[in-house]
Amino acid sequence: MPPKIDPNEISYVYLRVTGGEVGATSALAPKIGPLGLSPKKVGDDIAKATQDWKCLRITVKLTVQNRQATVSVVPTASALIIRALKEPPRDRKKVKNIKHSGNISMADVLEVARVMRERSMAKEMSGTVKEILGTARSVGCTVDNESPQSIIEKINEGVIEVPAQ
Repeated sequence: MPPKIDPNEISYVYLRVTGGEVGATSALAPKIGPLGLSPKKVGDDIAKATQDWKCLRITVKLTVQNRQATVSVVPTASALIIRALKEPPRDRKKVKNIKHSGNISMADVLEVARVMRERSMAKEMSGTVKEILGTARSVGCTVDNESPQSIIEKINEGVIEVPAQ
């Protein structure tokens, strides 16, 4: 018989899910079953908490205490950029290998950088902005109708000033 779970113990479970959809309970069960939670109920809670991230793959943090799970969304840089592109939701089953060839403003990049700042490894805000611009390049979008790489070079040369906050 396994040892009793301490009711005051807080445990964290991180999951990658598609926003707004109830994931397969068979995928949730091995992760949250040992904590004494129902995979179906937790799947419904995740779907409810991720409604405004429809059709995007995002990371979800489950905080489990006393057999109660609270769901919080931990967005990635790419999810925030794709959300800033304001693309219509797509059917994952039918549309594959989508190109995100839209355009976002530098203000959007700064907003994403502010959200990602505490998880960034950069010393300064300009480093975080460069990280976000690199992610925008890999996603395939442009920033102010320029390639993200040219904006990174302008930041390095000092042509574009990045605010400290």
